[in-house]
Amino acid sequence: MLTFRPSLLLAVGCAALVAACSTGPTEQQQVEAAEKAVLASHDTLMAQMGQLYDLRQQLQKAPGPDTTLAGRQRRNLLRADAAMMGWMHQYRKPADTVAAPAKLRYFAAQQLKIDSVGRLMRQNLDSAKLVLQLATPAANPSAQ
Repeated sequence: MLTFRPSLLLAVGCAALVAACSTGPTEQQQVEAAEKAVLASHDTLMAQMGQLYDLRQQLQKAPGPDTTLAGRQRRNLLRADAAMMGWMHQYRKPADTVAAPAKLRYFAAQQLKIDSVGRLMRQNLDSAKLVLQLATPAANPSAQ
């Protein structure tokens, strides 16, 4: 036979209440997650800025007959750098008074922009590395 236990009833009631209330993240939690995602993308790209600079310097000094290609790639690296700086200068965290849906739209748009900057950076970093491999005879055994 079952005995009535008020503490068990209270525990089950609380569990049901918590389950009913936690159907998903709140708007504020969604906004915070969206902002964190944008800033994490920014931080990842910022960690590569030194590599961008180093490759530009290496291309400046790169030996090889195709200085036009090296110059073009240096300019592409400068464009990637400028895109990152441009994104940082235009980014503004929305004020606390801005409604959550508007903040979510803003962060979604910023995520698209920073992802675009990331693609530009990765493309140009990869291209610069390739140009340097082609320009360096030691890295290219077929040139010997």
